[in-house]
Amino acid sequence: MVEASPQAPVVILNVPQLAENIGAAARVMANFGLAELRLVAPRDGWPQERAWASASGADWPLNDAKVFERVEDAIADLQLVYATTARPRELQLPVLTPREAAAELSSAAAEGLSTGLLFGGERAGLETADIALCRAVITIPVDPRFRSLNLAQAVALNAYEWRMTVAAAAPASFREGPPPADGAAMLGLFEHLERELDEAGFFHPPEKTPSMVQNLRSALSRARFSDQEVRTFRGVVTALSRGRGKVLEKIARQKSGRKDDG
Repeated sequence: MVEASPQAPVVILNVPQLAENIGAAARVMANFGLAELRLVAPRDGWPQERAWASASGADWPLNDAKVFERVEDAIADLQLVYATTARPRELQLPVLTPREAAAELSSAAAEGLSTGLLFGGERAGLETADIALCRAVITIPVDPRFRSLNLAQAVALNAYEWRMTVAAAAPASFREGPPPADGAAMLGLFEHLERELDEAGFFHPPEKTPSMVQNLRSALSRARFSDQEVRTFRGVVTALSRGRGKVLEKIARQKSGRKDDG
């Protein structure tokens, strides 16, 4: 079993219908460091092979999933459980966004409390009696014109917000890139480019040349070229300058032809 992030909430799926949704929920749990999955009265029984196929290798939440007959039994050992629903209910419970709920769950976990997220089935969501067992309601701020959200998507949004409370920084680079080119290599690039631009008549009027050179060097410096990139860029400059020579030769030939005709 892969370890979950510290004190991650338990994910409870109440009467899930499709094995594919259970597998997809396990997949996003694994993405965001949640590992404990509980199933309440899955419609087609358990285990279901299609769930493992949908999990795409995130097998550990499925391998260790526990099955219960009732929500009451599934949450009996948890101290703080929030229900997820998009429907207004008559119960007077706090209504939170996934972000607000994640912050509260994270604080509770830091105090050593065991927490959980309760999700309803695909057909009808959670019943009022199930929500009454929870401390608060989580409502995802979807567009009111279409409130229906796939079960695994709802798990993903809540799991992501919880993950942001424990690992908000962007991940490190997948691999370290080459170091930046040194000053000598960059100076060679600057001078090469500026020489060819001068030949092409780019620096005009002449009194603006220093500021134009400064702008070019500043822009190229921000790119943080590696040695290989410097060599590549210089190759581009060389190719362009040779192409300019060919154009000039063609123009000269054309002029010479017109003189001969005259």
